[in-house]
Parts: sequence; C-alpha cells; structure tokens
Amino acid sequence: MFVLNSVRAAVLAALSAHALAQEPTPTPPVPHAPEAPAAAAAPQPAAAAPAPVVAAPAVALRPFVDIVRGASHLPGFLSLFQKEEKVWIELRPDQFDRPLFMSVNMPNGIGERGIYGSQMGLSQVVVFHRVGNLVQMIAKNTDFGARGGTPQALAVQQAFSDSLLAVAPVVSGPHPQSKSILVEANALLLGDIPSMTTRLEAAFRMTYVMDARNSSFLTIRSEEGMTGFQVNAHYFTPRIPAPPAVMPPVPAAVPHPPSTLPDPRSMFLGYYYSFMPLPAQAMHGRRADDRIGHFVSTSQDFSDDVTPTTAVHLVERWRLEKQEPEAELSGPKQPIVYWIDANVPEKYRESVRQGVLAWNAAFERIGFKDAIVVKQQTAADKFDTMDARHASIRWFVGADVGFAIGPSQVDPRSGEILDADIGMSDVFARGARRVIGEDSFDLSLPQPSETRCDYMHESATEMGFAMDVLEARGLQDMNGPEADAMAQAYVKSVIMHEVGHTLGLRHNFRASTIYSLKQLQDPEFTRKNSMTGSVMDYTPFNLSLKGEKQGEYVASTLGPYDYWAIEYAYKPIEAAQEKEELAKIASRSSEPQLAFGTDQDASGFNLDPDVNLYDLGSDPLAYFERRLAISRELWDRVQRRTLKPGESYEVLRRSFDYGFQQFARTLPVVVKYVGGVTYLRDHAGTGRATFTPVPLPRQRAALQMLTDSLFKVDSFKFSPETISRLAADHFSVRGRPDVSVGGRVLSLQSAALDQLMSDGVAIRLLDSQEKLEDRKQVLSLAELYGSVQNAVWSELKSGKDVSGMRRNLQREHLKRLVAALLRVSAGTPADVRSLQRENALQLQRELRTAIARPISREAKAHLSESAETLGQALKASMLRAGA
Repeated sequence: MFVLNSVRAAVLAALSAHALAQEPTPTPPVPHAPEAPAAAAAPQPAAAAPAPVVAAPAVALRPFVDIVRGASHLPGFLSLFQKEEKVWIELRPDQFDRPLFMSVNMPNGIGERGIYGSQMGLSQVVVFHRVGNLVQMIAKNTDFGARGGTPQALAVQQAFSDSLLAVAPVVSGPHPQSKSILVEANALLLGDIPSMTTRLEAAFRMTYVMDARNSSFLTIRSEEGMTGFQVNAHYFTPRIPAPPAVMPPVPAAVPHPPSTLPDPRSMFLGYYYSFMPLPAQAMHGRRADDRIGHFVSTSQDFSDDVTPTTAVHLVERWRLEKQEPEAELSGPKQPIVYWIDANVPEKYRESVRQGVLAWNAAFERIGFKDAIVVKQQTAADKFDTMDARHASIRWFVGADVGFAIGPSQVDPRSGEILDADIGMSDVFARGARRVIGEDSFDLSLPQPSETRCDYMHESATEMGFAMDVLEARGLQDMNGPEADAMAQAYVKSVIMHEVGHTLGLRHNFRASTIYSLKQLQDPEFTRKNSMTGSVMDYTPFNLSLKGEKQGEYVASTLGPYDYWAIEYAYKPIEAAQEKEELAKIASRSSEPQLAFGTDQDASGFNLDPDVNLYDLGSDPLAYFERRLAISRELWDRVQRRTLKPGESYEVLRRSFDYGFQQFARTLPVVVKYVGGVTYLRDHAGTGRATFTPVPLPRQRAALQMLTDSLFKVDSFKFSPETISRLAADHFSVRGRPDVSVGGRVLSLQSAALDQLMSDGVAIRLLDSQEKLEDRKQVLSLAELYGSVQNAVWSELKSGKDVSGMRRNLQREHLKRLVAALLRVSAGTPADVRSLQRENALQLQRELRTAIARPISREAKAHLSESAETLGQALKASMLRAGA
C-alpha cells in the first residue's frame, strides 16, 4: 500500500532547485553544455527606496505587444503565447494571489526503480504572487486554517509557512488595455518542481541535476477550464561513480546506475503541468468515519478551543448530484468519466471497461443511474489524459514493474476528487501467458519500494504460481482460450480494485474473511456475492485442492462492503439530516459482511491475524495450511515431471521458485496468530471489545503449523536429481546460476525465528494476560520458547544424526538464544531473559548427553561448539542489564 498523496510531503521536504539552487551547474555529457536556468538564482531583494534619476536611467521593460509580435496565441484559463521554443504566460492583475489548482503528472519515465511513465504526481493549491519585477509561484499551506476574519486565522497565518516552488522575472510592461504582463514559462516551469532529483538519488544513489537548457515544452494547451504544459525535462550527472574496490557491508549504499538508458549519465523525463481554477463553490465536505475505509483530506482547524481535536477529516469523493433530486433513480448532473487511454492494448479494453462500469451497481443502489461513464480516447482526441481534466486508465511498461496503481488528486477545501489516473502494468495480462510464451521475468529484480496503493509485485507472482499449478494439474490448455479468459478476468478484477481507490476507498484486508472456503468453490455463489466482502482486498487466485470443486479464480463483482462504503460517501442527504443519517449508515459496521481492516491493521505492532494480504476464507489459518499443501503439490510435480526433448529446465526452476515464494508470503502471516490480537473499529453499543486476544487453541494450531512446516527434520525434502536440473534463464541470470536449497530454507526459518523470538511477540503475549479474565487462556512464553526449541533440536532426544540443513537451523536458534542472555535492551521483558536462561541450561544438558552418542564427526563438532557457546553465554550473565 499503500498513501496516495505522499508525493506532496516530498516536494515540501526538498524545495525546487529551479527556484532556490545557488550552486553552479556542472557540465552534462551532451554536445552543448547547458547554462544554469535564469530562475535558479535566488531572487534579489528589492531596493529600500527608488533609485534617483540620473543621466542614464534604468532600461524599461519591453512593451507587451513587441514581445508577442509574430507569436501564436492560445487563449484560455491562462492565456499563452508561443514563438519557437519560447512560451509566455499572460497574467492579468486579477490573476495574482488568486488560488488555483496545479498538478504535475508524469507521462514519461525510464522504466525502472519507481521512475515510470503514466504515473500521477503531486498536486498543490498555488498562487502567482508578484514582488517587484519577479513572479513567484507559491504553494499555499492548506493543512492549517481557521475561520476567516478571526484572530485565530491571523495566528495560523503567522504560525505556518507557504512554500516557494518557482520564480521568474516579469519580461514585459503592462498591456495598454488589460494591464496584464508576460512571464516566461520556460523560466518558471523548466525546473525541478517535482523534486525528482531526490527520487533519482534515492533510486540510484547518484546525484542527478535538472538541465533547463536541454529541456523543452513538447506541447502546450489552453482552454477555458485548464491550461496544460507537457515538459520534456533533461536530467544528467557529469560522471558515473566507479564501483568500490571493496564491497561495503551494506550493498544498497553502492551506486547502481540506471540500466535502461543508452547512456546512464543522461535521461529525459516527462511532466504534464495542469493549471485550472478551483471549483467556484467548494463542494460540501462530508465528515469521515473510522469504521469505514475512505481516503480523507485532513486539515487542522483552529477556529475554536472547545473541540477535543483540531483535526478535520473529510471523505475524498467526486462531486455527484442528481439531475432530478426527487426521483428514486436519476442520472447525475455530471457523471464521473473515465477515459481509456490510447495506449491500452485493444484486446484488453473491454475488460478494462467492464472493470470500471462494475461500480455503477453500487451507485444505482443509492439512486444514481449511469453515475460512471467510460470513453475511449481516439486519434481525434488531441488532449493528453495526464492532464487534470481527464480521469484515465493508462497502460505502462518497464524493466521491473509488476503493479497497478489508482491515485487521485483532490480539492483540499472539501475533499472533492478533481482528477484520477490509474496506471496498469502490462505484467498482469502478460503474467497469464508467461507459461506458454517466450517471455519471462527475473524474480530477483528490484521492486518499487515506495508506499502506494497497488497490487505490487506479489500479484504478478501470485498469477504465475496459479498458472503453474493449473498447468501441472493439466486442467487448462495454456495455448487456448482458457489462458485468455483468465487474463481478461484478472485485468477486470485489478481495474475494479484501482477504480475503487479513485472513488475514494481504502484497502479492506479483512474483507476476505466473510465467506467460507466451501462457498468460494461455488461459482454461482461468487458471481452473485463476490469472493470477498470487498474488491479493495488483495486476493490470491482461488485455487482448490486437487480433487475439490473449483470456483471462480478471481472476483468478478463487487462485495457487500463496497456498496456500503459507496453509500456512506455518495448517498444524497439533506444537510439537516446528514449527521444523523451518516451515523445510521456507519452503525452497521458490526455486521459480519461489512468487516473492515486496512493497511495499519495488517502490519505494525497490532498484527491482527484476520487482516491479511492474499488470503481467502473465514479461517485464514486453514487457508494458509491449504496454500502450503498446494506449494508442496507443485514441488512434487516438479520432481516427477518429465520434460520434452529440447524443453528448457527453466520451467522447473520457475515452479520451484514459486513454491518458496508462497512459503515466504504465508509463514510470516501464520506467526501473527502467536500473541495475535483481533482489533475492531467498533464504537460503543455493539457489545464487542476493541482488542481480543486470539483464542489459545488457534495460537497453538499456528505454532504447530510453523514447527511442522519449518522446523521438523522432514519439513523440506527434494531429490538430488531434481535439484541438479533447476537451471536458470541463462539470458538473465544474476549471481550463482544453481540453487542453494539449504540457503532458501534457512532464509525462511530465520525469518520465522526472528518473529517468534522477537520482543514484540513477547510483549503481546504478556499484554494479552491483561485482556482476559482467565490468564490460562493465554499462550505462555514458556510454551512458545519450549515448543520452538524442542522442534529445532529434536535430534538431541531422538538420537538421530544432524544434517547440514538442520545444523544451520540450530545455529540460528542458538544465536537468538544467546542474544537473549547477553544483549542490553531496555525494551526486552524480564521474563524473556529469565525463561531463556532456563531453556539455555536445559539445552546445555541435552547437548552434553547427545555428544556422547555415535553421530557423524560434523554433527559432534557442531554440538560440542554449541555447548561451549552456551556455557560462555551463561557465565557472562552478570553483564545483563536490568538484573
């Protein structure tokens, strides 16, 4: 996930180098050395008093008409003039200090590490402010306010600053009639307003500089409602750092130049700047309710000192009003229009259209007919869908992409959504066919790291896993219509999810728990009720176990929560009844089918085990157990599969990788049950507690699943014949080409040990005792640590030899056990140290007994070293903090 408007914070944190940079610009690796942009110098202070008249007076500004003579004129919201590469903006006196909406979107990128095309960027409320012969473009601080004309409004103005985004000189005298002046758009906009230099440095650990001289306007457009500038922005770095002679401890700190460029020192990025008036009358803001997941516009209102908080949270939503307010079902005055961009492949346009229009069912329930309209951009439509006037669905590609994203831009005064641009990576459609074509992607490629609301890379690997399982079972003809139908269904489901975001809905990761797995095997049931409570969940492919009835693979319709969330945000309500009616709608939150939990409930300290990404069914633990079984089924088929002569072994490697990815995704979620607490957003009156510890039997079941899947001697078994044939794609292999099964298994085991033996789990278990009357219904730390230790060191009691894979696991457990005895950490509960000391003493006794048995020399050396390590740690116990 996922913050849709987080770019705003970045631009406030790193002000535009175009407006504020004062250092000289280095020479780029291009034939013509660029000059530093005129606006890059800091504005010069105005003189304290007019200079006295002397024999040689200051040169006056050129007349308006002389500058624009011979230039083409584009009248519109901002009147523009263009002559060759120069573009001037005409600003009338009434346009200064008048708030307007500005957005900066990114139609063109470089196709890697988060720098992609077809992406929505920042938006601001800005004003043009004149200071002498300079025009400043200032971003207004809309986060803090108070009722106009009050002392509080003055105090807020004094407390919080606006931000300077860009500055340019006035280049003309006033027009004789209109008194308007000209500002050169090149100087104003050909700078790093989006703060891309910071993003590039974060992505590549290299310093790139904005190069104004080699940047230009590709197109300009102006009409009554909007003025747009498409910028081709050049960035460069004078040199690529040489790789270090010695690799540092943190490889991520090493610069990694872009790999998709002909010359990594130079790149062109595309921006689309839109300027348009804010709505003349701000839409009525609707207060948000934390029981329902909407994106909100939050501001701090200091108008009074009576309310308990200054925060005001308004639902982000489109302005939607009935043409016939009294009619039970009416068309809207202005529908929500989505444009399918011309770059969307023709074969998927119908699935995209269906995914968008699926939301009309929710709007019909609250009285709107055809609230959403879909249009297809054609060659006759000259606008760019990246402008602020056209909500759109766009396709994009890249070397490391595997996600879709659905951001929006809003009027901060009211939460009104003004624009939205869904970006759809082609990997969703390609992923359904990658098992039948020549295309493949490297699973080790770096993925975007910034937080965003999207399906991320896991969706692509989830699809690949499902297709491999179905192919292995022989249930689909991968070269026939089945693969096409699955691709189309998946595209539709992803679009439904992303359109939901652009309608104002957040993720709902608890929605997957409202139906049983048996219900999900019935396609008639899911076509009517959906597969989950909401399409705003991240859902895996609905794969049945072998021999079971197979239902729909992906969601095909909205869930009950989606109707409820749309009702709260968009239902027409008279102002006098709004508070009461909204409270009535929100009070349904305790209904099982409306279960809600979002991003912060799925991760962090709360770790609600029922709020997960990529799970299905009313019993997530049972689902995860089935998923591991399917992974093992895939591994078994890999080991039994006979390839045709000439067929690449890479297909075996891919299936092998997918199985481990399922384990890596599933097991950390199973750990959430150990010490887990269910977190509900109920308000008073439902009779349910906010925090409820997971029942003890379920915690024990989760712990048993973990020990059986990860820590037993026979948890992982693969035939040497299979492992010796797991070849990689030789055209894209990185690092060692063979597979280290032990390394992969140890990675899974280490991650699980980190969680199970963490301070966070210990604190949750201890805190759970405070939430239950019967403390015996809480999983004890003693049981947790004892179960893990007994499973990891089971050979000490069985008398069996200790294999290399098992020795690696035992060393990892020993590291954490010793750390609990020696580390100085104020956050570690005292019970952890005391219990682990008892466990260490017990383990030491068992090690001494096991060493005397007839085992391999490697195992004997390992056990002897382990016993010595424990002995040293126990002797050093007086160094522990908090004794």
